[in-house]
Parts: sequence; C-alpha cells; structure tokens
Amino acid sequence: MIHDGDLVYHGSYMPVEKPLVERCRNGKDFGRGFYVTTSEDQAKAFTSSSVKKAITEGKVSALHDHGVVSVYRYHENPDINIFCFPDADREWLHCVVAHRKNAYPDILEKWKDYMIIIGKIANDTTNLVITTYMDGLYGDVFTERADTVAINYLEPENLRDQICFRSQDSISCLEYVDSYEVPIK
Repeated sequence: MIHDGDLVYHGSYMPVEKPLVERCRNGKDFGRGFYVTTSEDQAKAFTSSSVKKAITEGKVSALHDHGVVSVYRYHENPDINIFCFPDADREWLHCVVAHRKNAYPDILEKWKDYMIIIGKIANDTTNLVITTYMDGLYGDVFTERADTVAINYLEPENLRDQICFRSQDSISCLEYVDSYEVPIK
C-alpha cells in the first residue's frame, strides 16, 4: 500500500519530471499508465532495460551509459479510486493477463474505474511464466489448475510492488522531488 507522503521511484533512460499518461504504453500489467515502485532498488534495476529499449528504438545513442531514477512524493487524493492487490493471487493474475493482452472485456471492465492500481510486479524474471500461462501451457487460461501452477512458479513472496497511475488526475498525486543517474552495467 502507499500512504500520503511516501516516496516512490521510477526507473528510466531519462528524468521524468512531468509524467503524461498519453505517453505511456498499452499492454502493461495494470494497463496504460505511469508506473512507480516503493523500492528504490527495483527502480534502479529497471533503468538497464529502459536504456536498452531506448537504444533499440533510437531514442538515445548506443553509447548511452546510464539510466535515471526519478523520485516523487505521493499525496493522497480521496477522489481517486485506488485498488491494492494484497498479493499475487488469482485475481491479480487475471488482471495482469487481461491488461497485457488487452482482451477479456469482462475482466477489463472490473478495473476501469480504478485510477491507481497497486500490486506485485510481473517483471522480466517472471515474464516467461506469464507468457507460458497466456499461451495455455499450464492448462486453459483462467482455470484454477493453470492459475495455481502459474502463481506457484511466480513465487509471489519474492515479488516487489508496482503502482500504476492510470489517469492524468491520478498522476497529479505525484510531486516530483529529484532525479539521479545510475550507471548501466
């Protein structure tokens, strides 16, 4: 969960002082939005993949040797609907799959009014499990058997958090504090 005044972090290839939801990509775990974490280490680690992606997309030179962590202070707004997954459970898995595939309208409908969604991150180390699940290799998607197998492989107790700000109004809850460079290994 996130509380008023908490610091949160965003790892990228550049500083992000003014996040804009329209610049965010679709197909992410909790849908289109600006993602942060309460883990500074996780944000630092994410900078590497962000830089690699930016190089591939031609946004920065192949010589770009650092990522950037942007730091924000969160300010509660009682008018913003928030949902927090307490763990990486079946409901979390279904939400992630529906948003990544931009499919399953009945599941997407359930989350449309939440402008901040908080939960475990399905990161690069878990991507293979999620992809295998979506391909039906653990059984039919959304069945109890397939869900149980996938969640066990994900080792949810080892996953860190992510917070998705899904609207510009929710992003306005973030006050930019600072950015700093992180060397890419």
